[in-house]
Amino acid sequence: MEGPDETDLQLLRLLGADSNLTIKELAGRVNLSPSPVFERVKRLEANGYIKKYIALINAEKLNYGLIVFCNIRLKQHDKSIGHQFVTDILHLAEVVECYNISGDYDFLLKVYAKDMKHYQDFVFNKLGSVKSIGSTHSTFVMCENKNSYNINI
Repeated sequence: MEGPDETDLQLLRLLGADSNLTIKELAGRVNLSPSPVFERVKRLEANGYIKKYIALINAEKLNYGLIVFCNIRLKQHDKSIGHQFVTDILHLAEVVECYNISGDYDFLLKVYAKDMKHYQDFVFNKLGSVKSIGSTHSTFVMCENKNSYNINI
């Protein structure tokens, strides 16, 4: 497949804003019949332009209102330690995002917790059991002003 054409990009924009749109609704918005829109969406999925469809859950409604960005510095830098860290982090339910970053820290985690006590328990009992961590630095979110997984295309 060559790169997406303008209609494909329009479909990606629409689905990025609202993945609940039906094929019929998408077809109406891009002025095509449902059958070619269905084929385009399936092709975009098959070629990796659409990774998956998600629902954005309101964490506060579920009493997970504390968002923390946790910077991690590893004890050592080698391939096996980095891979082991990622493997360990994948099993921690509180961690919703993990990025390998450059700069003073090696990884950035986005963590949801119920409250400060929950986060403290997470740091001491879960992160504390990850042997490859040298140090951590936590930044607590006071207000979430923008939360979007949609990219500007």
